Amino acid sequence: MQAPVVFVNTGATRETGRQAQISNITAAKAVADIVRTCLGPKAMLKMLLDPVGGIVMTNDGHAILREIEVTHPAAKSMIELSRAQDEEVGDGTTSVIILAGEILAQTFPYLERKIHPVVIISALKKALEDAIQVVHEISRKVDTENDEELLQIIGSSIGTKYISKWSEHMTKLALKAVRTVATNEPRVESTQRAPHSAKSVSIDIKHYIRVEKITGGDVTDSEVLDGVMLNKDITHPKMRRFIKNPRVLLLDCPLEYKKGESQTDIEITNEKDWARILSIEEEQVEQMCKEIVKFKPDVVITEKGVSDLAQHHLMKANITVLRRVRKMDNNRIARATGATVVSRVDEIKEADIGTRCGVFKVETIGDEYYSFLVECKDPGACTVLLRGASKDILSEIERNLQDAMAVARNVLLEPYMSPGGGATEMAVSVKLASKAKEIEGVEQWPYMAVVQGMEVIPRTLVQNCGGNPLRQVTSLRAKHAEGLHTYGIDGDSGEIVDMATFGIWEPEAVKLQSIKTAIESSTLLLRVDDIVSAKRRDGEGKQAEGAPPMQMGGMGGMPGGMPVME
Repeated sequence: MQAPVVFVNTGATRETGRQAQISNITAAKAVADIVRTCLGPKAMLKMLLDPVGGIVMTNDGHAILREIEVTHPAAKSMIELSRAQDEEVGDGTTSVIILAGEILAQTFPYLERKIHPVVIISALKKALEDAIQVVHEISRKVDTENDEELLQIIGSSIGTKYISKWSEHMTKLALKAVRTVATNEPRVESTQRAPHSAKSVSIDIKHYIRVEKITGGDVTDSEVLDGVMLNKDITHPKMRRFIKNPRVLLLDCPLEYKKGESQTDIEITNEKDWARILSIEEEQVEQMCKEIVKFKPDVVITEKGVSDLAQHHLMKANITVLRRVRKMDNNRIARATGATVVSRVDEIKEADIGTRCGVFKVETIGDEYYSFLVECKDPGACTVLLRGASKDILSEIERNLQDAMAVARNVLLEPYMSPGGGATEMAVSVKLASKAKEIEGVEQWPYMAVVQGMEVIPRTLVQNCGGNPLRQVTSLRAKHAEGLHTYGIDGDSGEIVDMATFGIWEPEAVKLQSIKTAIESSTLLLRVDDIVSAKRRDGEGKQAEGAPPMQMGGMGGMPGGMPVME
């Protein structure tokens, strides 16, 4: 058996241990610097060019990082953080990247002092536990029945976004949409605040809120429909286009003749047999329609096709048909109307018919036909109809609205909020600085990495609005040292204000998730002490009885000269 051969490029040497960790820190810092200017109400926009030539302008951290192509594995790991944050709580995607990059950067001097990464990781984990405790202490409970308070919290989340100019209208849309899909189903209790968690409410904004974008009109014309809207027209021009209190039947089977499999062969010796085969097709379609007509539905919606013959029979029975509806839309209609999606027409029962819909109508908006099932009683699913001047504006409004709905969902599930404007991060920093003095030994130093790293949020807010970060952050630190933990930075002017009176609050769940994700990802990257690019040489396949050959390559432009995962 031939031993594996290791090839090392002359252009780059294999770097391990502290060199690999320093390379990871440099890459993480580079990713954080990309989105650093996208924090706060004075955030700058990034112009993203896609390979096809399209342009997207946004300051949404997740939207920016999603489009960036990087080769360094640590940079990829950082980009994954914003995706995890977006899926978990839907907001704070920029903050988490900036925090993680800064905490890693603050650990760099301790690596240079030859402190072992395991010691640094242990100190970071201790700091994380203390930080979570501090956030709990400074947060306050929200009355989820008080709409004014909820709208203020949602408004602070979109105050940094493009839609802030229509803030009042959009916050009402977000809250109404989330309230519509909230159901009192049992859910797995969140571990964010185990001692006092929210009522057992289930809110699935991903599956039951659909955002429909239509160009034209004003942004203030946007509305939340108490039902479902589909970009579909009826299948036959003589079918009814307006029905009050319709009986709705949902199918996921085709209303067409079921053809034989591809191997089916039919030999016909008699001309009458051919006519009989055609008549069997018609009889089968007619029988399917009779099964449907028995239950007297007004609207039949199917995920599959509907043949011309089936349309004819259903039209004669005064039934309106929509076909090729997406499964997700069918599930929303089922929830809104109280119908059940049926897989076979011979299995339809009276209980499967939906009767909660108030109006079915087909309308033309622009050049497109749209079907509405609205005025539903207790819908449980809704459509947000967005209007705007252009597709680019609508896409940005949709991204911002998704953040607002995520914030509304978080507050209804976990009714606690923390002061915004960098106040929470500064409170954590000041409290941890005093706790650091109680820690004995070398761990006290890396513990301070979190203390210094947390200050990056208020500092960045001041920088982004053109203030003096050194003076303002020092003054803010002094305020918090006096116990005024609600003081933070006004992102518009860079001045220090009391968030309790200024009215900027953020869901505690978002703050906790940001801190947890940032510190845990930092510990993960510090644990890496080698990056190996393994690659089999051409022509070596026949000799691969042992381990495959391994080739080291340079990063190509990334700092640290580390190899890439092929």
